Amino acid sequence: MTTPTGRKARSPGPAASGRRRAVLIAAATGQPWADPQPVRDHVTRLREHGGSYTAIAAAAGVAAMTVHAIAHGQARITTATAAALLAVHPSDLRHARVDAGGTRLRLRALHVMGHNCARIARAADISDPTLQKITRGQAATITPRLRDAVTAIYDVWWDKRAPERTRAERAAAAAARRRARDGNWCAAAALDDDQLDIPGYQPAWGWLPATGTGTVTDLQLPTPHAQAGTA
Repeated sequence: MTTPTGRKARSPGPAASGRRRAVLIAAATGQPWADPQPVRDHVTRLREHGGSYTAIAAAAGVAAMTVHAIAHGQARITTATAAALLAVHPSDLRHARVDAGGTRLRLRALHVMGHNCARIARAADISDPTLQKITRGQAATITPRLRDAVTAIYDVWWDKRAPERTRAERAAAAAARRRARDGNWCAAAALDDDQLDIPGYQPAWGWLPATGTGTVTDLQLPTPHAQAGTA
């Protein structure tokens, strides 16, 4: 088949065909609203496979806020939306890129506690320049694997100060905290974990000093992720 321009039309992939077929079947029922529980359960399973709200939304062709609202029982679901989401398979999310906003906020919150990009990069087995780019807000999307690597670090360090055993460690921690203060970056305690990975989320608070609940030691380093990749 050719287009009016003479170019050969690209055949839709199996995932796209499945979604379109499911939407057509749903629309044919004549019912405007779907049972939300099966859809919510399916979104939960996709999340367990590492899919972010953004990635699931992109695969289904719906808004990320819609997926988030469904996951938290805050939305009615049309039959077309239900069909589109139910047609998403975990394999559809494998190569999807996700919004970098949540990862950027996590990195900035870690700076409030004195953890600079170099320290986080060593723990997560990610390049320092990649994390610098995300922290500065110069990356709009990243890979799910990179997001998960940073999240693993954040989950362990969010309330722990960076070590200051040597002059170099003290200087690095002070520089990270100064960068957070000058950038008006929000500490982890003021972030909404349920909203972090929703594109466009902005914390209600700016920079405030944070002392945390203790100091990270080398024994508390999370298990490094094997080559989380670049942004």
